[in-house]
Amino acid sequence: MPERVLQNSSYLNSKSTTGTNTRVKDVSPTSGMCPICIRECPFLCEISLSAFRGREALYPQPEYFGDSTAGAVKDYGLDWSHFNILSSLFGAEGIEADPDLALFPNVDVSSEVAGVPIRVPVVIGAYGSTEVARVNWDSLAIGAALSGTIIIIGENVCGMDLDAKFSNGKVVYSRELKRRVESFRKFWDGEYGDVAVQTNIEDQRMGVDVYAISKLEVNIIERKLGQGAKAIGGEVRIRDLKKAITLKRRGYIVIPDPEDPTVQEAYRDGVFKSFERHSRVGMPSEKDFLEDIDQLREHGAKHVILKTGSYRPSAVAFTMKLASEAKVDAVTFDGAGGGTGMSPVPMMDEMGTPTVYLEVQALKCAEVLKRRGRHVPDLMMAGGFINETQIFKSISMSNFGGGPYVKAVLMGRAPLTAVMKASYFTELSERGKLPKYFAERYGDTPDRFFITAPKLRAMFKDRFSEIPWGAVALYTYLTERIGIGLKQLMAGVRKWRLNLIDRGDLASLTERASRVTGIPLMEEAEKEAIERILG
Repeated sequence: MPERVLQNSSYLNSKSTTGTNTRVKDVSPTSGMCPICIRECPFLCEISLSAFRGREALYPQPEYFGDSTAGAVKDYGLDWSHFNILSSLFGAEGIEADPDLALFPNVDVSSEVAGVPIRVPVVIGAYGSTEVARVNWDSLAIGAALSGTIIIIGENVCGMDLDAKFSNGKVVYSRELKRRVESFRKFWDGEYGDVAVQTNIEDQRMGVDVYAISKLEVNIIERKLGQGAKAIGGEVRIRDLKKAITLKRRGYIVIPDPEDPTVQEAYRDGVFKSFERHSRVGMPSEKDFLEDIDQLREHGAKHVILKTGSYRPSAVAFTMKLASEAKVDAVTFDGAGGGTGMSPVPMMDEMGTPTVYLEVQALKCAEVLKRRGRHVPDLMMAGGFINETQIFKSISMSNFGGGPYVKAVLMGRAPLTAVMKASYFTELSERGKLPKYFAERYGDTPDRFFITAPKLRAMFKDRFSEIPWGAVALYTYLTERIGIGLKQLMAGVRKWRLNLIDRGDLASLTERASRVTGIPLMEEAEKEAIERILG
């Protein structure tokens, strides 16, 4: 199979994320500009949008903020499609080799990450102060609880909560954080999964971690190392002047300055419609980090997770060193190119290490730590995961023998898509506006078009009415699609427990994939088997 050619620069001047287009399709492969640029062109390309809106053109379409997620459009030349899973014919591992027992529904896809058992190897989040997270929270949290997995409340929730109360700069009450924790626990079985609270530098300054542990009895704290909106601080859009002023006075960076009379006049005149709220990024040092983790445990944190982004290899190594020395329970590495908030589009496309490359770097660090007898935290990978084949490949690639380093993948955008689509189609159903093809194929009421509705109704009886349809959708997606799909793949390699899949279950389809990961090419996999078996 020939090497995939990286997408050329034609997309640089036309992106669906920013709502830009070019007048013609045969654009310059170098600049992405139309070969002939004319004055009378009615289209907005990246250049022309930037001429009108400046910094707004750096971000996903502002009018969709709060109702959307965003991701990169660039082809990085290596992704999970560059590997195939090698099916097996003989035997069975993790179950008796009996055709009446070795059925795919009997595959165990449960895992344990950071000391927390989960029913499917998917953790969801982190959903912080972005509006899309707040609006869809009940569906996300209850869906996670029903699925038996971890959901992570993201950064800046308390700082953005206008009802939050502070004493000496520390939060002592947050209605929104309390709501989010309680929403998950409403349908949590107390055994599988849990709710975690993520904290960045702003949250630490406000004492969000202490409040979450002491007042809300949160068991898991996730420290965010550097990452916010990519490699810069977390960002959201604020459409209310009064709120923008409040957030500035709480210590956030708000652009443009909402207290500037000239800015206020421009806002009221409609020159711009939203402010940018930025948070800072931490500047970690080894000493401060180790002391911080010790203090978290002293405050009562039962599980500590570290979340970081798609940084350069030396930063990956330093992160793993810190995580090992502090004995954190797990580290999440988030590969380039997606986001649930307002990450700058050029950064999503052009900066950071893509997921497969990033996992390889993290695995190298884990192997070094293991050889030296040091603590190796569980790993979670994030960045573009949407289905069971990607999950299988990520976990199996991390197993060099003795079990996989990657215990779960983290999903952000995909679960939001599931609950947003569910919310919208339920609304269409109530208005009698469902697409004809959909209603004819799947039914015209949620009770019919959500295939797990009868099962959940039987499980929860009178309480079923308390479950949002978005939560039903997330449960269906995680358990009926990903969970069952993963069971089928694992049965296909004749392995009935998740910790048994390994690197031998994969083959590379491109030379780059093999060179980067060490997974042999398809034509080289088990190349001595024929001679050995027939010899």
